[in-house]
Amino acid sequence: MIEEQEIIDDELTTETPQRFEHWKIEVDAGQMPVRIDKYLTDKNPYQSRNRIQQAADAGCIEVNGQAVKSNYKIRPHDVITLMLNTPKHDTSIAAENIPLDIVYEDDALMVINKKAGMVVHPGAGNFTGTLINAVAWHLKDLDTFDANDPDVGLVHRIDKDTSGLIVVAKTADAKSNLGKQFFNKTTHRSYHALVWGNFVEDEGTIEGNIARDPKNRLRMKIFPLDSEVGKTAITHYRVMQRFGYVTLVECILETGRTHQIRAHMKHIGHPLFADATYGGDEIIRGQRSSSYKAFIQNCFKACPRQALHAKTLGFIHPTTGQQIDFDSDWPVDFSTLIDKWRAYLSGTTQDTFTI
Repeated sequence: MIEEQEIIDDELTTETPQRFEHWKIEVDAGQMPVRIDKYLTDKNPYQSRNRIQQAADAGCIEVNGQAVKSNYKIRPHDVITLMLNTPKHDTSIAAENIPLDIVYEDDALMVINKKAGMVVHPGAGNFTGTLINAVAWHLKDLDTFDANDPDVGLVHRIDKDTSGLIVVAKTADAKSNLGKQFFNKTTHRSYHALVWGNFVEDEGTIEGNIARDPKNRLRMKIFPLDSEVGKTAITHYRVMQRFGYVTLVECILETGRTHQIRAHMKHIGHPLFADATYGGDEIIRGQRSSSYKAFIQNCFKACPRQALHAKTLGFIHPTTGQQIDFDSDWPVDFSTLIDKWRAYLSGTTQDTFTI
């Protein structure tokens, strides 16, 4: 797969004669003929078709050892490689002495309260300082755990700027068992979120397929359930407290898709507060007064990331067979943000509950 930001302008030149293989893929036997730029765009959601075309034009994409242009039509069993001027980045996971807020730990698993701003797994642009780097350090003396072994480690993920609970499996059996629970939707997960706008109802369900937004590859978009685009996603929500222009809600996931809550809330007109990716970092509801604008800016400073926290996590322990449930306190930035809105609500006399 082409990693985001891996193909950079300096690499898309032909001045350096030596090339290094960054990835290789063999086309399936039943693949129908299709342009290689479209094929690779479908295979890799993190790169735009334009960037892939640039790579092909620069001679960086080869088929069966020969450079091809973006209009080349792939055939079954073609071997496609990406060749760049720089050696491939070492993607092995190194142990790093980074503090972790460990909520629970035993021989099979760990439950961690992840802080906002921490990436959970190394990837493009974030090869160090991640949650799994910290886990590798914490478990460095455990002979049975290898952070580079895909059969152990993270069972699920949460976004970099989302705080809250996440489970890590120490053994292959634990990861397989927990993975099945997540797949079968038998785990229990709830999130607290501050979203823009007021709600007519006290609770509801959002349904819609989720896929990459074709206009912004870093964002997800909702498509009709009966479409062939994306994967089915279902989010249940309940109003916890209304602040007139924003609302504190609890979200319970029936599925676990990338950016699910963020994309679903944007889709129904309630983007998460301070969520820059989905437009929540602008003043969407409220007054035109300078004092209100100053208040919102202070709120953005208090919590400069999407206001989303993975509050609870529950599952059946893979070894004991017992149900275990965990709850996490709001982090300081989220708590401060809610306190600001509570103070704002108590200090106003106007009807801020207009939908």
